[in-house]
Amino acid sequence: MEEEPGVEPRNPDPVDQEMEGAEEEWKGWQAGQLRNILHLVSAAAQWILLLLCLIYLGVNSLRASPPRSDKVPWTHIRYTGKSTKGVAVNLTAEVGSVQIRNGSILITCDGLYLVSLKCNNIIFSDLEEEGLLNLTLCKADNKNCRALWEQTVQNSDKAVNLTTVLYLFDQDNLTLWTSFNAIIEDLSFSLVLLSPLVHCRR
Repeated sequence: MEEEPGVEPRNPDPVDQEMEGAEEEWKGWQAGQLRNILHLVSAAAQWILLLLCLIYLGVNSLRASPPRSDKVPWTHIRYTGKSTKGVAVNLTAEVGSVQIRNGSILITCDGLYLVSLKCNNIIFSDLEEEGLLNLTLCKADNKNCRALWEQTVQNSDKAVNLTTVLYLFDQDNLTLWTSFNAIIEDLSFSLVLLSPLVHCRR
């Protein structure tokens, strides 16, 4: 018995067509989600890169040629000495136009400041139970004091390294505190105004 040459293939099953359509829709949705995630990651990376460039330029300007004009507030501090629990570290300016009084750095201009703090060695005078020391940079105004940055220092890792950008206001005072008695060796602290002068106290 011979096969008929004109036999047509069977029509596709409607269920198979719906399954294929659902799979295509799912793949399209996944591709859209992946594009959204890539856009978010790209945007975050661009903002981080911009911030790193700003910090890099500021640090280089501090190292290479600190501003010598009294019109731009800046200071560079080197400190070696003892710190006492509950008492601000008695910082004194090495060079710069920013005043320091009783260990407090007096901010006289509103603006964006580059802050760099480095210390290679902190010797613990007191042995606490956990063997940890907190080094805290605080901002104080006429009413209260709050921590801007804090690092926990361990016996095995005594180095401190901070580079950041802070917005500070006229009447703010910056102070450095330790959580218990210690000896600080060769601490370097730099601060310079980056943004245009908006409001300065004379």
